[in-house]
Amino acid sequence: MENNFFKNIEKKTGVNMKEIFELANSLQNANFKDEKTVRGIIQRVSQIANKPVSKEMEDKMVNSIVKDGKNIDMNTISKMINNKK
Repeated sequence: MENNFFKNIEKKTGVNMKEIFELANSLQNANFKDEKTVRGIIQRVSQIANKPVSKEMEDKMVNSIVKDGKNIDMNTISKMINNKK
């Protein structure tokens, strides 16, 4: 039953659930004060979501997370990518 649920999500979103789980696991112990780590996470979410992020937007997101101390989770990054200008 659970497997069918994830397969349906994959079909509707085009996002591989294995990649989502791997990303979620990597977020658990990530150092969000480290710019390189945050950039890597942003790039990974962008790749998984198939939503390119410009260098300028990536810089803004990194500043918001690292320098401004913004809390981070998958939803936060997803919103930032979807609301890019």
